[in-house]
Amino acid sequence: MQRMNGRVGAAMLVAMTLLLAACGGGGNGPGSSGGAAAPAGGVHLQVVSFGDSLSDVGTYAPLASALGGGRFTTNPGQVWTQDVAQYYGDTLTPAFSIDATRKLSAQSGVGYAEGGATVATPANLNDYLTDVLGDVEMPMNQQVSSYLAAHGSFNANQLVLVWAGANDVLRAGSLPAAAPTVQTAANTLVQLVAQIVQSGATHVVVVNLPNIGLSPKGVTSSDGGANLTQLSQLFNDTLNAGLQSSGLQGKVIEIDAFTWLNQVIANFQANGFAVSNTGTACDPAKTPHDTALLCSPPTYTTPNADQTYMFADDLHPTTRLHTLFAQFVEQQIAKSGLGR
Repeated sequence: MQRMNGRVGAAMLVAMTLLLAACGGGGNGPGSSGGAAAPAGGVHLQVVSFGDSLSDVGTYAPLASALGGGRFTTNPGQVWTQDVAQYYGDTLTPAFSIDATRKLSAQSGVGYAEGGATVATPANLNDYLTDVLGDVEMPMNQQVSSYLAAHGSFNANQLVLVWAGANDVLRAGSLPAAAPTVQTAANTLVQLVAQIVQSGATHVVVVNLPNIGLSPKGVTSSDGGANLTQLSQLFNDTLNAGLQSSGLQGKVIEIDAFTWLNQVIANFQANGFAVSNTGTACDPAKTPHDTALLCSPPTYTTPNADQTYMFADDLHPTTRLHTLFAQFVEQQIAKSGLGR
Protein backbone atom coordinates (compact mmCIF):
# COMPACT_ATOMS: atom_id res chain seq x y z
CA MET A 1 0.00 0.00 0.00
CA GLN A 2 1.06 3.60 -0.27
CA ARG A 3 0.04 7.14 0.54
CA MET A 4 -1.61 8.57 -2.55
CA ASN A 5 -1.70 12.26 -1.74
CA GLY A 6 1.26 14.56 -1.99
CA ARG A 7 4.91 14.49 -2.94
CA VAL A 8 8.15 15.14 -1.08
CA GLY A 9 9.91 18.26 -2.32
CA ALA A 10 13.25 18.46 -4.04
CA ALA A 11 14.68 20.28 -1.04
CA MET A 12 13.96 17.26 1.10
CA LEU A 13 15.71 15.06 -1.43
CA VAL A 14 18.83 17.21 -1.14
CA ALA A 15 18.68 17.05 2.66
CA MET A 16 18.18 13.32 2.65
CA THR A 17 21.00 12.80 0.17
CA LEU A 18 23.39 14.89 2.24
CA LEU A 19 22.41 13.05 5.40
CA LEU A 20 22.82 9.74 3.60
CA ALA A 21 26.34 10.67 2.57
CA ALA A 22 27.16 11.87 6.07
CA CYS A 23 25.86 8.69 7.65
CA GLY A 24 27.46 6.36 5.16
CA GLY A 25 24.13 5.05 3.89
CA GLY A 26 20.99 3.70 5.50
CA GLY A 27 20.47 0.41 7.23
CA ASN A 28 17.59 -1.99 7.39
CA GLY A 29 16.61 -1.04 10.93
CA PRO A 30 16.43 -3.50 13.82
CA GLY A 31 17.38 -7.00 12.83
CA SER A 32 15.86 -10.28 13.87
CA SER A 33 17.28 -12.42 16.62
CA GLY A 34 19.03 -14.76 14.22
CA GLY A 35 21.27 -16.07 16.98
CA ALA A 36 18.52 -18.17 18.58
CA ALA A 37 19.33 -21.86 18.93
CA ALA A 38 16.11 -22.89 17.16
CA PRO A 39 13.33 -20.92 15.48
CA ALA A 40 10.17 -20.44 17.48
CA GLY A 41 8.21 -22.10 14.72
CA GLY A 42 10.07 -25.35 15.26
CA VAL A 43 10.97 -25.40 11.57
CA HIS A 44 13.75 -23.43 9.89
CA LEU A 45 12.67 -21.87 6.60
CA GLN A 46 13.98 -19.16 4.33
CA VAL A 47 11.26 -16.54 3.89
CA VAL A 48 10.72 -14.88 0.50
CA SER A 49 8.18 -12.08 0.15
CA PHE A 50 6.40 -10.32 -2.70
CA GLY A 51 4.01 -7.39 -2.56
CA ASP A 52 3.79 -3.72 -1.61
CA SER A 53 4.49 -1.43 1.34
CA LEU A 54 2.59 -3.65 3.76
CA SER A 55 5.45 -6.15 3.37
CA ASP A 56 8.38 -3.90 2.37
CA VAL A 57 11.32 -4.55 4.72
CA GLY A 58 13.34 -1.51 3.70
CA THR A 59 13.66 -0.94 -0.04
CA TYR A 60 13.78 2.82 0.51
CA ALA A 61 15.63 2.80 3.83
CA PRO A 62 18.91 4.17 2.45
CA LEU A 63 17.12 7.47 1.83
CA ALA A 64 14.31 7.34 4.38
CA SER A 65 16.59 6.42 7.30
CA ALA A 66 18.23 9.82 7.01
CA LEU A 67 14.98 11.22 8.40
CA GLY A 68 14.44 8.42 10.91
CA GLY A 69 12.25 6.28 8.66
CA GLY A 70 12.84 3.19 6.60
CA ARG A 71 9.67 1.11 6.46
CA PHE A 72 5.97 1.92 6.12
CA THR A 73 5.16 1.59 9.81
CA THR A 74 6.08 3.20 13.13
CA ASN A 75 9.84 3.02 12.65
CA PRO A 76 12.10 1.53 13.87
CA GLY A 77 9.57 -1.27 14.26
CA GLN A 78 9.38 -4.28 12.00
CA VAL A 79 6.70 -5.24 9.50
CA TRP A 80 4.89 -8.59 9.61
CA THR A 81 7.11 -10.29 7.03
CA GLN A 82 10.16 -9.67 9.22
CA ASP A 83 8.34 -11.04 12.24
CA VAL A 84 7.31 -14.19 10.37
CA ALA A 85 10.84 -14.65 9.06
CA GLN A 86 12.19 -14.35 12.60
CA TYR A 87 9.63 -16.93 13.77
CA TYR A 88 11.07 -19.41 11.29
CA GLY A 89 14.69 -18.62 12.15
CA ASP A 90 15.39 -16.32 9.22
CA THR A 91 16.20 -12.65 8.70
CA LEU A 92 14.40 -10.98 5.79
CA THR A 93 16.26 -8.17 4.02
CA PRO A 94 15.49 -6.22 0.83
CA ALA A 95 16.13 -7.72 -2.59
CA PHE A 96 16.58 -4.21 -3.97
CA SER A 97 17.37 -0.89 -2.35
CA ILE A 98 17.38 2.68 -3.55
CA ASP A 99 20.50 4.84 -3.66
CA ALA A 100 21.13 8.58 -3.61
CA THR A 101 20.64 8.75 -7.38
CA ARG A 102 17.14 7.28 -7.00
CA LYS A 103 18.01 4.02 -8.70
CA LEU A 104 17.31 0.52 -7.43
CA SER A 105 20.20 -1.87 -7.10
CA ALA A 106 20.07 -5.60 -6.40
CA GLN A 107 20.97 -6.74 -2.89
CA SER A 108 21.49 -10.16 -1.33
CA GLY A 109 18.07 -10.35 0.34
CA VAL A 110 14.85 -11.94 -0.87
CA GLY A 111 12.37 -9.34 0.43
CA TYR A 112 11.04 -8.29 -2.96
CA ALA A 113 7.97 -6.36 -1.75
CA GLU A 114 8.21 -2.65 -2.51
CA GLY A 115 6.16 0.30 -1.33
CA GLY A 116 3.98 1.66 -4.11
CA ALA A 117 3.86 -1.59 -6.06
CA THR A 118 0.76 -2.88 -7.79
CA VAL A 119 0.16 -6.40 -9.03
CA ALA A 120 1.25 -5.69 -12.59
CA THR A 121 0.91 -2.04 -13.70
CA PRO A 122 4.17 -0.10 -14.23
CA ALA A 123 5.40 2.38 -11.65
CA ASN A 124 5.37 5.30 -14.09
CA LEU A 125 1.58 5.20 -14.28
CA ASN A 126 1.36 6.78 -10.83
CA ASP A 127 3.28 9.56 -9.12
CA TYR A 128 4.39 8.29 -5.72
CA LEU A 129 6.97 10.35 -3.84
CA THR A 130 8.60 10.81 -7.23
CA ASP A 131 10.70 13.79 -6.13
CA VAL A 132 12.52 11.47 -3.74
CA LEU A 133 12.10 7.95 -5.05
CA GLY A 134 11.48 8.38 -8.76
CA ASP A 135 9.27 5.93 -10.64
CA VAL A 136 11.14 2.90 -9.41
CA GLU A 137 8.81 0.56 -7.55
CA MET A 138 8.49 -2.85 -9.19
CA PRO A 139 5.02 -4.36 -9.64
CA MET A 140 4.70 -7.88 -8.31
CA ASN A 141 4.98 -9.53 -11.71
CA GLN A 142 8.39 -7.90 -12.09
CA GLN A 143 9.34 -8.88 -8.54
CA VAL A 144 8.66 -12.54 -9.33
CA SER A 145 10.52 -12.32 -12.63
CA SER A 146 13.49 -10.72 -10.86
CA TYR A 147 13.54 -13.49 -8.26
CA LEU A 148 13.45 -16.23 -10.89
CA ALA A 149 16.12 -14.53 -12.97
CA ALA A 150 18.41 -14.44 -9.93
CA HIS A 151 17.57 -17.79 -8.32
CA GLY A 152 16.03 -19.96 -11.02
CA SER A 153 13.36 -21.62 -8.86
CA PHE A 154 11.81 -21.93 -5.43
CA ASN A 155 12.34 -24.91 -3.10
CA ALA A 156 10.73 -26.84 -0.26
CA ASN A 157 12.87 -25.10 2.36
CA GLN A 158 11.26 -21.75 1.63
CA LEU A 159 8.13 -20.01 2.86
CA VAL A 160 6.84 -17.63 0.18
CA LEU A 161 4.67 -14.74 1.39
CA VAL A 162 2.39 -13.00 -1.12
CA TRP A 163 0.32 -9.89 -0.32
CA ALA A 164 -0.54 -7.52 -3.16
CA GLY A 165 -3.45 -5.63 -4.69
CA ALA A 166 -4.03 -2.76 -2.26
CA ASN A 167 -2.53 -0.16 -4.59
CA ASP A 168 -4.60 -1.49 -7.47
CA VAL A 169 -7.71 -0.87 -5.37
CA LEU A 170 -6.54 2.56 -4.23
CA ARG A 171 -5.88 3.64 -7.82
CA ALA A 172 -8.97 2.07 -9.38
CA GLY A 173 -11.42 4.89 -8.69
CA SER A 174 -15.08 4.33 -7.92
CA LEU A 175 -17.53 1.60 -8.74
CA PRO A 176 -18.86 0.55 -11.14
CA ALA A 177 -16.11 1.82 -13.47
CA ALA A 178 -13.38 0.52 -11.14
CA ALA A 179 -14.56 -3.09 -11.21
CA PRO A 180 -12.64 -4.31 -14.31
CA THR A 181 -9.35 -2.87 -12.99
CA VAL A 182 -9.73 -4.59 -9.64
CA GLN A 183 -10.84 -7.90 -11.14
CA THR A 184 -7.94 -7.89 -13.60
CA ALA A 185 -5.48 -7.28 -10.77
CA ALA A 186 -6.90 -10.16 -8.73
CA ASN A 187 -6.85 -12.55 -11.69
CA THR A 188 -3.29 -11.53 -12.50
CA LEU A 189 -2.31 -12.24 -8.91
CA VAL A 190 -3.74 -15.76 -9.30
CA GLN A 191 -1.53 -16.24 -12.36
CA LEU A 192 1.53 -15.09 -10.41
CA VAL A 193 0.75 -17.45 -7.54
CA ALA A 194 0.46 -20.26 -10.10
CA GLN A 195 3.85 -19.28 -11.52
CA ILE A 196 5.38 -19.40 -8.03
CA VAL A 197 3.93 -22.85 -7.37
CA GLN A 198 4.94 -24.16 -10.78
CA SER A 199 8.46 -22.88 -10.14
CA GLY A 200 8.93 -25.19 -7.17
CA ALA A 201 7.41 -23.42 -4.15
CA THR A 202 5.68 -25.84 -1.76
CA HIS A 203 4.85 -23.45 1.11
CA VAL A 204 3.05 -20.39 -0.29
CA VAL A 205 1.05 -17.97 1.85
CA VAL A 206 -1.49 -15.83 -0.03
CA VAL A 207 -3.03 -12.97 1.93
CA ASN A 208 -6.24 -11.34 0.76
CA LEU A 209 -6.83 -7.61 1.07
CA PRO A 210 -7.74 -6.10 4.41
CA ASN A 211 -10.86 -3.95 4.53
CA ILE A 212 -9.25 -0.78 3.17
CA GLY A 213 -12.51 1.04 3.80
CA LEU A 214 -11.84 0.71 7.55
CA SER A 215 -8.44 2.40 7.32
CA PRO A 216 -8.28 6.02 8.51
CA LYS A 217 -8.12 6.97 4.83
CA GLY A 218 -11.35 5.13 4.26
CA VAL A 219 -13.34 6.28 7.28
CA THR A 220 -12.47 9.94 6.61
CA SER A 221 -13.42 9.77 2.92
CA SER A 222 -16.68 11.31 1.70
CA ASP A 223 -18.51 7.95 1.63
CA GLY A 224 -17.06 6.71 4.91
CA GLY A 225 -15.02 4.06 3.13
CA ALA A 226 -17.91 2.29 1.41
CA ASN A 227 -16.30 2.28 -2.05
CA LEU A 228 -12.95 1.02 -0.73
CA THR A 229 -14.69 -1.71 1.26
CA GLN A 230 -16.64 -2.87 -1.79
CA LEU A 231 -13.51 -2.84 -3.96
CA SER A 232 -11.60 -4.80 -1.31
CA GLN A 233 -14.39 -7.37 -1.24
CA LEU A 234 -14.50 -7.56 -5.04
CA PHE A 235 -10.75 -8.15 -5.19
CA ASN A 236 -10.96 -10.87 -2.56
CA ASP A 237 -13.94 -12.60 -4.15
CA THR A 238 -12.18 -12.61 -7.51
CA LEU A 239 -8.94 -13.84 -5.96
CA ASN A 240 -10.69 -16.64 -4.10
CA ALA A 241 -12.63 -17.74 -7.16
CA GLY A 242 -9.46 -17.71 -9.26
CA LEU A 243 -7.49 -19.78 -6.76
CA GLN A 244 -10.34 -22.27 -6.61
CA SER A 245 -10.91 -22.58 -10.36
CA SER A 246 -7.19 -22.95 -11.05
CA GLY A 247 -6.77 -25.75 -8.51
CA LEU A 248 -4.46 -23.68 -6.33
CA GLN A 249 -6.49 -23.58 -3.12
CA GLY A 250 -5.12 -26.92 -1.96
CA LYS A 251 -1.58 -25.82 -2.77
CA VAL A 252 -1.43 -22.52 -0.89
CA ILE A 253 -2.17 -21.25 2.62
CA GLU A 254 -4.84 -18.57 2.40
CA ILE A 255 -4.90 -15.82 5.02
CA ASP A 256 -8.13 -13.86 5.53
CA ALA A 257 -6.80 -10.42 6.43
CA PHE A 258 -10.19 -8.83 5.66
CA THR A 259 -12.05 -10.66 8.43
CA TRP A 260 -9.09 -10.48 10.79
CA LEU A 261 -8.83 -6.67 10.57
CA ASN A 262 -12.59 -6.26 10.97
CA GLN A 263 -12.44 -8.29 14.18
CA VAL A 264 -9.40 -6.51 15.59
CA ILE A 265 -10.95 -3.09 14.99
CA ALA A 266 -14.22 -4.23 16.58
CA ASN A 267 -12.28 -5.39 19.65
CA PHE A 268 -9.37 -2.95 19.57
CA GLN A 269 -9.12 -2.40 23.33
CA ALA A 270 -9.09 -6.14 24.04
CA ASN A 271 -6.17 -6.33 21.60
CA GLY A 272 -4.20 -3.77 23.59
CA PHE A 273 -4.92 -0.62 21.58
CA ALA A 274 -6.09 2.69 22.97
CA VAL A 275 -6.97 4.10 19.53
CA SER A 276 -8.51 2.07 16.71
CA ASN A 277 -8.98 3.42 13.17
CA THR A 278 -9.86 6.93 14.27
CA GLY A 279 -6.33 8.28 14.58
CA THR A 280 -2.75 7.80 13.47
CA ALA A 281 0.38 7.12 15.50
CA CYS A 282 2.48 9.40 13.30
CA ASP A 283 1.65 13.04 13.97
CA PRO A 284 0.88 14.63 10.57
CA ALA A 285 2.31 17.93 11.78
CA LYS A 286 5.65 16.32 12.63
CA THR A 287 6.00 13.47 10.13
CA PRO A 288 7.45 14.56 6.77
CA HIS A 289 4.72 14.32 4.19
CA ASP A 290 2.52 12.49 6.67
CA THR A 291 3.80 9.11 5.48
CA ALA A 292 4.76 6.16 7.67
CA LEU A 293 7.88 5.71 5.54
CA LEU A 294 9.29 8.80 7.27
CA CYS A 295 7.72 8.21 10.69
CA SER A 296 9.98 7.79 13.75
CA PRO A 297 9.71 8.18 17.54
CA PRO A 298 10.18 11.99 17.44
CA THR A 299 7.15 12.23 15.15
CA TYR A 300 4.86 9.92 17.14
CA THR A 301 1.57 11.35 18.40
CA THR A 302 2.44 10.00 21.86
CA PRO A 303 5.68 8.35 23.05
CA ASN A 304 4.19 4.83 22.90
CA ALA A 305 1.97 5.35 19.86
CA ASP A 306 3.61 2.44 18.04
CA GLN A 307 1.90 0.15 20.59
CA THR A 308 -1.33 1.98 21.39
CA TYR A 309 -2.47 3.02 17.90
CA MET A 310 -3.53 0.60 15.17
CA PHE A 311 -2.47 2.73 12.20
CA ALA A 312 0.81 4.55 11.63
CA ASP A 313 -0.56 6.85 8.92
CA ASP A 314 -3.90 6.73 7.12
CA LEU A 315 -3.16 3.32 5.54
CA HIS A 316 -0.28 1.47 7.18
CA PRO A 317 -0.23 -0.63 10.37
CA THR A 318 1.75 0.29 13.45
CA THR A 319 4.44 -2.00 14.86
CA ARG A 320 1.96 -3.63 17.25
CA LEU A 321 -0.64 -4.27 14.55
CA HIS A 322 2.08 -5.82 12.36
CA THR A 323 3.12 -8.02 15.29
CA LEU A 324 -0.43 -9.23 15.90
CA PHE A 325 -0.95 -9.93 12.22
CA ALA A 326 2.29 -11.90 12.05
CA GLN A 327 1.13 -14.02 14.99
CA PHE A 328 -2.18 -14.66 13.21
CA VAL A 329 -0.35 -15.69 10.04
CA GLU A 330 1.94 -17.99 12.02
CA GLN A 331 -1.10 -19.64 13.60
CA GLN A 332 -2.72 -20.21 10.20
CA ILE A 333 0.49 -21.66 8.82
CA ALA A 334 0.68 -24.01 11.82
CA LYS A 335 -2.87 -25.18 11.14
CA SER A 336 -1.69 -26.26 7.70
CA GLY A 337 0.79 -28.61 9.40
CA LEU A 338 3.90 -26.49 9.10
CA GLY A 339 5.61 -25.42 12.32
CA ARG A 340 3.72 -25.08 15.58
